[in-house]
Amino acid sequence: MSGRNRRGLEVEEVAPDSPDAAACLSRYFRELADRFDSGFDASLSSAPTLSGFEPPQGCFIVMRRNGQPIACGGFKRDGHAAYIKRMWVAGEARGLGLGRQLLEELEQRARSCGYKLIRLETERSLTEAQHLYRSSGYAEVPPFNDEVYAHHWFEKRL
Repeated sequence: MSGRNRRGLEVEEVAPDSPDAAACLSRYFRELADRFDSGFDASLSSAPTLSGFEPPQGCFIVMRRNGQPIACGGFKRDGHAAYIKRMWVAGEARGLGLGRQLLEELEQRARSCGYKLIRLETERSLTEAQHLYRSSGYAEVPPFNDEVYAHHWFEKRL
């Protein structure tokens, strides 16, 4: 499923290993390595690969503006919850509300897969993400996993 809006923005569900997903994730991982005090190594995270992000229990989407991939994110099943990972918006596209739009799109798709609860976590330096999650109705909860890069865990009833 894909769609384009009046701002030239396209949202498409893609295979997690698609070229556009890989391009977004490469930039995302470089940014995390720069921002995190300890650096970043995806192989150490709670989702070292994108296994499980495929339908029917998962989803991975890419947002493109004028054909260029500028955002991505996905979810997979984690017990009874949809678990969001790898949510990212390119620096040059920040401030346009795409993070909120991406989050809402993931929530809507999780709801359509039958999930009633959605979870995610974030690292302390990602203050913009923390603000987005709180302002989108996510409540901070005790740790629900042992993600090495997490300092804040959130969930929301769908």
